[in-house]
Amino acid sequence: MRIGGIQKLTLIDYPGVIAATVFTVGCSFRCGFCHNPELVLPEKFPKLNEMEKEFFQHLEKRKGKLEGVCITGGEPTIQPDIIEFIRKIKGMGYLVKLDSNGSNPHVLRKIIKEKLVDYIAMDIKSSLGNYSKVAGLNVDIEKIKKSVRMIMKSGIDYEFRTTVVPGIHSEEEFMEIGKWIRGARAYYLQEYREMITLDEKISAKTKGNKLDLDKIAEDIKGYVKKIGIRKNN
Repeated sequence: MRIGGIQKLTLIDYPGVIAATVFTVGCSFRCGFCHNPELVLPEKFPKLNEMEKEFFQHLEKRKGKLEGVCITGGEPTIQPDIIEFIRKIKGMGYLVKLDSNGSNPHVLRKIIKEKLVDYIAMDIKSSLGNYSKVAGLNVDIEKIKKSVRMIMKSGIDYEFRTTVVPGIHSEEEFMEIGKWIRGARAYYLQEYREMITLDEKISAKTKGNKLDLDKIAEDIKGYVKKIGIRKNN
């Protein structure tokens, strides 16, 4: 498993669970507003450490204190040994939350079938018509739609979420997203933060643009069972 970072304690990444977060290396998307460029393009950041041994030592040491593990990235499902990695975590008695962009439904299917995760958070990058533009490459949209359907039918606790980027997204397209994921258990709008991004020019697109997250939430709340906003402190 290629691990680019470990957060040994988080009260935020896994809702309601005291957890550790592990960041996997590599991603199937190239979203310009991504704030983890060192994980998306690891070849540009050769000093990344391989930390799998350290990670499992930490989990062993924190048994009885930590409750779960959040696996994020990058995109965890592109890792060839992701299933075995999760099995090992589950074998230690931990709850597992998986963050994914939904680009690999065949991997998600195996994970769901084996009941290897307890919570899935899938990023909805944009409305269907803008997906490839926002993701920064040509996206097989049928795979994204398949992942959404699979997650909604899985019986596993889940959420969908979108990082709302002024200048990239529009208020109108969130109505399209709402219709697409109609009936979803939970959908969160996440406020974009100005910081280091994959596309260094992204700030020029976001500067001076604003989107009203409260209005968007109000407009689409009828489509999902729960709508939430995650604002920057």
